[in-house]
This record gives sequence, C-alpha cells and structure tokens, in this order.
Amino acid sequence: MSPVTSQFTLAAAEASDHRPLIITLFSVFVAATLVITVWAGRQTKSAADFYAGGRQFTAFQNGLAVSGDYMSAASFLGIAGAIALFGYDGFLYSIGFLVAWLVALLLVAEPLRNSGRYTMGDVLAYRMRQRPVRTAAGTSTIVVSIFYLLAQMAGAGVLVSLLLGITSDAGKVGIVALVGVLMIVYVTIGGMKGTTWVQMVKAVLLIAGAILLTFLVLLKFDFNISDLLGTAAENSGKGSPFLEPGLKYGATATSKIDFISLGIALVLGTAGLPHILIRFYTVPTAKAARKSVNWAIGIIGVFYLMTLALGFGAAALIKPEEIIASNKAGNTAAPLLALHLGGVDSSWGAILLASISAVAFATILAVVAGLTLASSSSFAHDIYANVIKKGQATEKQEMRAARWATVFIGIVSIALGALSRDLNVAGLVALAFAVAASANLPTILYSLFWKRFNTTGALWSIYGGLFTAVFLVLFSPVVSGKETSMFKSADFDWFPLENPGLISIPVGFLLGVIGTYLAKEKADAGKYAELEVRSLTGTGAH
Repeated sequence: MSPVTSQFTLAAAEASDHRPLIITLFSVFVAATLVITVWAGRQTKSAADFYAGGRQFTAFQNGLAVSGDYMSAASFLGIAGAIALFGYDGFLYSIGFLVAWLVALLLVAEPLRNSGRYTMGDVLAYRMRQRPVRTAAGTSTIVVSIFYLLAQMAGAGVLVSLLLGITSDAGKVGIVALVGVLMIVYVTIGGMKGTTWVQMVKAVLLIAGAILLTFLVLLKFDFNISDLLGTAAENSGKGSPFLEPGLKYGATATSKIDFISLGIALVLGTAGLPHILIRFYTVPTAKAARKSVNWAIGIIGVFYLMTLALGFGAAALIKPEEIIASNKAGNTAAPLLALHLGGVDSSWGAILLASISAVAFATILAVVAGLTLASSSSFAHDIYANVIKKGQATEKQEMRAARWATVFIGIVSIALGALSRDLNVAGLVALAFAVAASANLPTILYSLFWKRFNTTGALWSIYGGLFTAVFLVLFSPVVSGKETSMFKSADFDWFPLENPGLISIPVGFLLGVIGTYLAKEKADAGKYAELEVRSLTGTGAH
C-alpha cells in the first residue's frame, strides 16, 4: 500500500470512528427537511400550490431558492474537485455557471413569467398546436432533468461512501437508492412549497459551510492568497502551469475545442434548464421574477468566488493522489479539505468532515427534489392533462399523475445514477446544460421573439437538438473509452468531445429555422401579437 493510499485509509478510518456523530448529523438534516416537507404538504391544496407554490414567495425568497436549486453537488463537490486537480481550468466551470445567469436575466426570466402558467410547455403551446408541442416540451424536460439528476446521484454516492467507509458497489448503489426514495417523498408530499422551503434552508447552510471552510483555508495561510496559490501549485506536482490556462483543456487541439464546447453549453444552458425555469412561476409578478434573478446572481456569485478557496485549498493541503484515491473524478476534495483543516487524526477533523458532508448531502436532496418536481410537473401538466386527457383532467387527477411520474422518474434516476457514480459531477451537469441549450433554449427564444416561428419549427428544434445532444453524449468519452467513463471496459467513443454543445446547440437553432421555412403551415400572427404584448407587459399573466 502506498503512503498516499495509507493516508486516505487513515482519514476514512478516522471518519468511521466518529460514525455515530456522522449518522446523527445526517439524520438531523434529513428529519428537518422532512418536517418542512410535511408542513408544506398540508398547505398544498391546488395545482397552483403543487406546481408554483401558490405564487406566494417574495423575490428574495425565490432568489434564495433559485440559488439553492443552482448550487448543486456540481458546485460544491465537482467544481472544488476540478480546481483541486486542474487548477485554473477547473475554475472555468464557476465562470461559465455564473455568466449564464446574465442570459437568463436578460432574455428569459421576465417574458417567461408573463407568458406561461406552470411549465415551459405553456409558453410554447400558446401560439402553436397544443398536443405535439406539449409532448415535445415534456419529453425534453424529463430528459434534461434526468441528466442533471445523474450528477446529484453520483455526488451522493461518493459522499456517503467516504463517510461511512462503504467500498462495495452494492453499498454505493444502496446510497443512490436512498437518495432517490427521499427525493420521491419530498416531491409527492411537499410539492413546490415544500421543495422551495427546503432549497432556501439548504442555500443558507451551504453558504455558511462555504464561508467557514474559506475562512479556515485563508487562516491557514495567514490570509495570504499568493502563498495559498503558490503552495497549491507546488503541492499539485504541476508547478506554475497549475495556475495557468491549458492544464486540462490546452494539451491538444481536441481539448481546446472541448473547452469551447463546454463554455457555450454552460453560458447558454441555464436559460433552458426546466427546474430553473419553473422557479419564475412561484413569484406573484414578473418584476419579482426579475428581482429574484438579481438576488440569485449575487448569492451565487459570492459562492463561486469561495470555490476558489475550496479548490486551491484542497490542492495546497492534500496530495492529488489522495484525492484521486478517494474518487477518481475529484468529487471528494471539499469533504477531504474539511477533514484536513480540522486535523486528520483529531475529533475536530471528523466533526468538520461530518458537518460539511451533511450540508452537501442536504444540497443534493434539495436539488434532486427540484429537478424531479420540474420533470413530473411537465409530464402531468403538459403530457397527461393536455395531451392524453385533452385538457379535460381535473386538478386532482393532474396532481395524482404528477406524483406517479415522480415515482417513475425516481426509479430511472436511481438506475442511471448507479452507473454514473464515478464521473465528475460538474462534468455531468455540463452535459445537462448542453442538452437544455440544444433542445429548450432555441424553441423558447424563437417562440418569444420570432413572428414566423411555427409548430413544425418547434418540433424540429426540440427533437433535433435533444436527439443530437444525447446521441453525441452516448458516443463520447463520458460513456466509454476512458478510466473515468461510465463503462470503463467498453470503447465506442468515436465522438472526441466530452461536451456536445459545440455541435448540438447550433443544430437545435438551425433545425428550428429549417423546420419553420419548410412547413406548409403559417404562424398565427394574431397569437404572436398577443404573446408579445403579454410577455413584455405582463397583461393577462397568471
């Protein structure tokens, strides 16, 4: 056994010695969120309560909840790990995630809030044929949500496995299943009200945990950032290139192109993410939706600045071999940093590890609840109520369909999450961004701002962008061909890029144009005029 592996084993053993504390903290967080969910569930009486929380949340509350939805396992675990292993290039995830909010704020937030009722499908179907467009919107929403769910499931498996010393594949799958079951409970009982309150509590805890770790890291280096970065570069074994662009994405022409693809996906993806889009419907007015995005930008911006301290702190205090020994994708860098800051062989180290990991676990639970709510709402409202029942479903039937959809999506997510447990969670989220930007964003923008856009164009854009993105991911290094791939022993990665955004996003936009011009149908000019007035002024908005 190597010295590094021995050190990691010692850390895991120390955590195991404090297993009762760890289990207690986890239980407290889970119990608290379940209490919130049950309380909110008792106030969920109508479809508006289940889908949009009764539109009763203030701009600040929604901004906090949006932050909770957005600061996922990818942010806390994946980005910290990427920075710890790749330095400057790892921080590019943070930049992309934050800049993406400007697209959401300037192009989507207010018009979407004015134009829809509960889902993205409401906006698309306003001026087009209901059944085909809602079917396409529901399908896209479910696929994007499942991609995003994979990242959260992978993060949960890695996190709890580290704390409880679980090394068997069966044990890790069991952890993923536990998260899936909790996710189903949150959504079926609490709906949007319960999910929103859980996300708000989780956002406060996550910010507090990040502030604590950032303070301890800076204290360790006497608040000398130059010393922190220099130690991180030296300890990484990479030297000065660790602090310069190109360590991960600059080695080859393919990696440089992959970085461009990643950047495009991150910047454009947020405005097409279903679980973010539905949050705009939880506030009473479009003005509140816009303000909530402003709050979210501020909160998320502060958090992503702190990921610098988390990532470079981990790089400075922990050998990269130890991080990789714990998890090949680096997802355990932040929890291991907490352990080292408190002392690997001390009770404080175990307490800090347990506390930070419990916060990260609460993060995962809140995000998976939001994602599942988005996808189950889209199925129930778009596909079941308006396609299968042709608009004749009662609110009770619609909510029952949403709850059954939650169970089904939970089962699918558990199965796929078990396969993706060794992938970097930030990379997995980037795939979800790429799929959202390829299928959802073109259709939303064309529907809101292009008079000639029609049903055929919408279907070509959604299905074309969705199929292209998913198809390219299946044949990329994410799925096969590498040690960190989903299927390590297989090799069918003929598409060289890890993120398909560079290809699939232009395809989604282009197919929307082609489908529109090839279609025999003409767009309803009157409906577009109504939508334009409604989206810009809020007249007639729900």
